[in-house]
Amino acid sequence: MGELATRAQEVKARAADLLGHLDLDAKRARLRELEALINDPSLWDDPRNAATLTQEASRLREEIASVADIEKRTADAVDLGEMVEAEPDDGVTAEVSAELDSLEKELDRRELELLYSDPYSDNPAILGIHAGAGGTDSQDWAEMLMRMYLRWAEEKKYTVEFIDESAGDEAGIKSATLRIIGARAFGLLKSERGVHRLVRISPFDSAARRHTSFALVEVTPEIEDAVDIDIDPKDVREDVYRSSGAGGQHVNKTSSAIRLTHIPTGVVVTCQNERSQHQNRDVAWRVLRSRLLALKQAAHAEHVAELRGESMPAEWGSQIRSYVLHPYTMVKDHRTGVEVGNAQSVLDGNLDPFMEGYLRWSAREAAA
Repeated sequence: MGELATRAQEVKARAADLLGHLDLDAKRARLRELEALINDPSLWDDPRNAATLTQEASRLREEIASVADIEKRTADAVDLGEMVEAEPDDGVTAEVSAELDSLEKELDRRELELLYSDPYSDNPAILGIHAGAGGTDSQDWAEMLMRMYLRWAEEKKYTVEFIDESAGDEAGIKSATLRIIGARAFGLLKSERGVHRLVRISPFDSAARRHTSFALVEVTPEIEDAVDIDIDPKDVREDVYRSSGAGGQHVNKTSSAIRLTHIPTGVVVTCQNERSQHQNRDVAWRVLRSRLLALKQAAHAEHVAELRGESMPAEWGSQIRSYVLHPYTMVKDHRTGVEVGNAQSVLDGNLDPFMEGYLRWSAREAAA
């Protein structure tokens, strides 16, 4: 068998092995369930939930159709490879070789999909950004991070909703909370949890000295009421206040804002961006459930680490990534070792190398 025909057979075998792990029967069953829900007129009484389910159904349809497409393309490539072996043709050979290159890239992407082991990978992500110590520089850095995630989400065609935003004293933001909706939203963004460090010549320093700034990024999956997170209403203090000009540019200044404080844990959630107090309350409770779930998962991880004899550093004290803009440019993830020399492209939303690197690193860590 010739080299091209052999390669085509290898790609077909790789595709068959990979697609066998996708559990298409379960995906078809879930799609049927979603279609029944979407066809129920009462679902649309809750537009947010309806949009989430519709998006999930659309993703499943695309995935099922794409599997059929891969199977057809690999079969065609094998047939053409055998034909070229019998009747050599440079044009067809180049065409088949290009198609195999394309299929291998698609299979690489599919293999990455198998690394989304978290059950909440497809859930919307609640992304919180908090400026660290350092005054205006850190608040400006927090806003730079927010812009980075907005650009990333825009490129992915994800939907972004502002839940809360607090403007900085002179520039930037003190904090912001965003809801990001899209395929694998939490599965991708969970790689961003932790402290992000910026090194640059400060634009706020008249002496043009180099400054180091920190910001904390929190990412939790949005979870539904049915998830087993028990919250005693007596443990939650609710404060109602008016949104004011101190908020960020995305805040609805005329809405009644809600602040929830979970007294046993000290978790505080605010929402002031919806049109009504009732909507703000609903969103705040969803965020509170999500953050308490994250605490529950973190406690479990610490317990496992104790059993293994590992040391778990405090989140704020463990920077996950450094962004250096002076004296050279480099963004480096300290967990995975992934580096990108073009720091501006990262700040413009090119986060895929870091997110993919984190997925592979997490899989290796889990298997260790």
